Amino acid sequence: MNARRMDKRWTHYSVLVGGWIFLGFILSLEVYFNLRVQLGADRVDFIEAAMPQFGRVAMWALLAPLILRMQRLMPLSRGAWCGGVAFHLGMSFVVMATYFLGRMFAYRLFNADQWEGGFWEMALAGFWGRNLIDMGYYWAVLAFGYSLEIYRRYKREELKAAQLESRLMETELKALREQLQPHFLFNTLNTIAVLVRENKNDAAVNLIARLSALLRMSLEKSRGHEVTLREEMDFLERYIDIQKARFSDRLRVDIAIEPAAMDARIPNLLLQPLVENAILHGVAPKSGPGRVDVVGRIAEGKLHLEVRDDGPGLGDATKRRREGVGLSNTRERIAKIYGANGHLSLRSDPGQGVCVQIVLPCRT
Repeated sequence: MNARRMDKRWTHYSVLVGGWIFLGFILSLEVYFNLRVQLGADRVDFIEAAMPQFGRVAMWALLAPLILRMQRLMPLSRGAWCGGVAFHLGMSFVVMATYFLGRMFAYRLFNADQWEGGFWEMALAGFWGRNLIDMGYYWAVLAFGYSLEIYRRYKREELKAAQLESRLMETELKALREQLQPHFLFNTLNTIAVLVRENKNDAAVNLIARLSALLRMSLEKSRGHEVTLREEMDFLERYIDIQKARFSDRLRVDIAIEPAAMDARIPNLLLQPLVENAILHGVAPKSGPGRVDVVGRIAEGKLHLEVRDDGPGLGDATKRRREGVGLSNTRERIAKIYGANGHLSLRSDPGQGVCVQIVLPCRT
């Protein structure tokens, strides 16, 4: 982690230094070609033209942190914008004038033989020249500071949105866990009561143990937003065992999951509401036995899951019932997690049952 942080810091510094060097090079080219036009190509040396420009850029690189600090202490919006704008206009002029006079003093110090006239006369004569660009640099640094602040604010809001999304997903998962309990618990306990009345005590104890194991798994904190298909099937098989005890010989569940698909990650409690739907609307209305198939495979980098039943199929009224809480929740979760990469569809022929098909990106 520390090495990664150091690499990121060095990359940041390298980009900053490279940006300032590039700016100095651009300014040097401009001055060099202007002098070539004025004095002729033979009388202009690129190094001599570049040195003052790189000195100017170095000065602004050193002043940039100070300007950014002043921007934080005195925002442009201070005093209904009038105070902030006036302050930075004055500061940009002061910084520019200080740098200009310092540059003039250094030139006089090191080139006394080429100096003509008094210091202030020469300074005033050249004051309204190219040095006014330095005020533009000041405001460019301010603009960079505000851009950086907007970017950081955007990243903070993005992080808050991601955290909110995570909390919403946790809330939805908790709601799904709690949704499993009321009617399912009522029906299972009713089945246990029937077994006890019929003196089938071993079957009742076995069903209580299965129910206890299922509830323990549903309340485990370690089961996060995503689990492997193997973990999901482990939970689902315990649920199916309890439903088989309720429906006795009327319920048959066939599971056909490819071994390669078992390590794929899927949203937690993705299949249980679909199997519950198939049993409730596909098997329960039938007078005879019913079957539910759970199929999983990987094809073309996608995970394909199906939950099928051989019930009465979908009429208009049945379709509205089956597109209830379970399916709508599952559809919304898939859309929220995978966007356009995830898909849930419902297919049915009258009298031939219902097939719910899910296609997800295969992630291991």
